[in-house]
Amino acid sequence: MSENYIIETPYGAAGLVVRDRRGFVFFSAARQFDVLEGKSFASPQRAAAAAIRQSTNRTQHRGQ
Repeated sequence: MSENYIIETPYGAAGLVVRDRRGFVFFSAARQFDVLEGKSFASPQRAAAAAIRQSTNRTQHRGQ
């Protein structure tokens, strides 16, 4: 049985992680998370933390 998790941030859906031999591979659901596309994470929680950091970085840059 596969393990898949939807990754959400306070700003909306970021993507999906799917378990493979390396860990959990990220698949982007929105352009701002494309930088995470294909990256492997040790857990869905670590992928979510990376997505939150990415969304926070994007919103900070927009305000400048």
